[in-house]
Amino acid sequence: MTSPDFHVRLDLNNPVFQDQLFALQKLERHAALNTLKKIRQLTWQQVYSDQGLKWEKITSVKPPVGIDAIYSLRITQARRATAYRDGEFMRLLTIAPDHDAAYGKK
Repeated sequence: MTSPDFHVRLDLNNPVFQDQLFALQKLERHAALNTLKKIRQLTWQQVYSDQGLKWEKITSVKPPVGIDAIYSLRITQARRATAYRDGEFMRLLTIAPDHDAAYGKK
């Protein structure tokens, strides 16, 4: 059972997410890590309402089987990541090269 008072737990084990994170330039990589550090200190309710993260449901991409919905969030000033919620965990999937790419647009 999860509670809105629990802090978010991060799952960074997706190989695509890792490759994209490590490929970022130094300043952007540090900004992304600072965002991840911030998320770890938040509850899920705070993630949903945080204006800096802008947690948004992606309706233009069908989620894989077993996942209710995929969301985007601002991970750096110029980039968005995709993720989904799994209980207490935020499971990170990708870091998009630009804002539109996070939503499956070209």
